[in-house]
Amino acid sequence: MKNFLTSLFLVFFMSFEKLAMFLVERHPKGKFVEIGVGFNFKVALKLKDLGKEVLVVDWNPEAVKKAKELGLEAYVDDVFSPNLEIYRGAGAIYSVRPTPEIVKPILKLAQLLKIPVYILPFSLDFMPRILKLENYKGLPIYTWRPYEKDI
Repeated sequence: MKNFLTSLFLVFFMSFEKLAMFLVERHPKGKFVEIGVGFNFKVALKLKDLGKEVLVVDWNPEAVKKAKELGLEAYVDDVFSPNLEIYRGAGAIYSVRPTPEIVKPILKLAQLLKIPVYILPFSLDFMPRILKLENYKGLPIYTWRPYEKDI
């Protein structure tokens, strides 16, 4: 059981590392915005360690407070009624295992800003058809880019 849990933890942790590398490969320059960060700062901290500009957003003031304590630029915002000023200059939006009800507002925000969005889903979550599924080293990532034709 201990080996199984250790393996599960490594897979879980490595998925965040892979997502950070995926984002850097797709966008070597520009600011990343993580929406719905909650208390999972692994991707944002990895991006920061890689020298990337990153900010995180959540509706929970305690999550934002913790992010700031960790040295991240962080804001309280509601993705259903976003403060567009927060996202000025963003090059890409991403979200790690967002709750299903915020996926469409995240996509809508990316479309409004005309910047790519990347979503690392829970394994069984339904995603809007407009999102394209990519496999990055075994990691499923749903993407939308403003310069690709919508299907």
